[in-house]
Amino acid sequence: MFQAPSEFKRAPIPPETRESEPRHQRTTSTAVRTPPAAEAPAPARSPAAEAPAPAKRRDAYFDNVKYLAIVLVAVAHAWEPVMDGSRATRALYMVVYSFHMPAFILISGYFSRSFDMSPAKVKRLVTGVAVPYVLFETAYSLFKRYAGGSDDVPVTLLDPLFLTWFLIALFIWRVTTPLWRSLRHPLPVALTIAVLASVTPGIGDDLDLQRVLQLLPFFVLGLLLKSEHFQLVRRREVRLLALPLFAGALLFAYWAAPRMQLGWFYRSSAAQELGAPWWSGAVMSLAMFGCALLLTIGFLAWVPRRHMWFTVLGAGTICGYLLHGFLVKGAGYFGLFDRYEWLTGPAGLVVVSLVAAAAVTLLCTPPVRRVLRFATEPDLQWAFRRDTAKR
Repeated sequence: MFQAPSEFKRAPIPPETRESEPRHQRTTSTAVRTPPAAEAPAPARSPAAEAPAPAKRRDAYFDNVKYLAIVLVAVAHAWEPVMDGSRATRALYMVVYSFHMPAFILISGYFSRSFDMSPAKVKRLVTGVAVPYVLFETAYSLFKRYAGGSDDVPVTLLDPLFLTWFLIALFIWRVTTPLWRSLRHPLPVALTIAVLASVTPGIGDDLDLQRVLQLLPFFVLGLLLKSEHFQLVRRREVRLLALPLFAGALLFAYWAAPRMQLGWFYRSSAAQELGAPWWSGAVMSLAMFGCALLLTIGFLAWVPRRHMWFTVLGAGTICGYLLHGFLVKGAGYFGLFDRYEWLTGPAGLVVVSLVAAAAVTLLCTPPVRRVLRFATEPDLQWAFRRDTAKR
């Protein structure tokens, strides 16, 4: 999105590569020692050798992608309580939901290409994904229990609540990265797994495995991408083709809005659980993948390449993703949309969209990121061996 969409995490700074100075060979007692005056002077060390390796710079384009994707995520979540009765809003929601998380997941896969289960990267996976999942899954469960008045909501790590599913999914996907990198044709294998999941209702809700498996192809596709692929996407011809693509998608979504279940977009259920024949799961899985891929390409084509005022916010999308859910759910728990029915009208939808975009923007700012670092980027040095970061 969400590093994030997200990847969320800043790429690790490469370690210094300066070699140690060669040691003089110890001579035996019979060897003739060269007088100090005859010893060659030690070579002067250049400033370049003295300086540490520079930190890896962030790419403004990918930070822009992550920020804009997380804004779409927040706005789409804000539409859910107020879009009933508005066919146009439902159509917009369907289009956005078709690609906003696939785009975030694809970028997450792209930045996971180097994951190799080394101790340092496992540590980053635990501190940057697993620990935030435990903390925010617990926080959302308690929030629903006490703010939402649902006393029977258990605090469990097996049934992700609301948006925390992405963290556990990212953990599973990244752990399996070495497997996908070793396969000759990983994308067809991932698509086959997604299709099989869409026709298998017995998978259950544990760890939201339906979503994990049905969205897996986007992560695997991200692993296969190279920088030149993004250069192709950002060509002028692609940007021009993206305009009729989105126009056609909106027209189709407007037609399909009263006819199509939203469950197909969530990818959290098998076809049988949506009341459809089993074979439709395979058809819809492949069709949704193709539509999401085309819309993602169109979205990526129009993302600015240069540094923008919001570029710096791309590093804090994990905070925006994890925190905006409290605002959306809190508004529902406290009956905000029931008390102000005008929010369901055209003017209200505009206000809701602007407030959601502004709120998630503030939540991505550096001050919020610093305050929330204990939960999203904990150090946890005490939990790992001292040499973990170097291995």
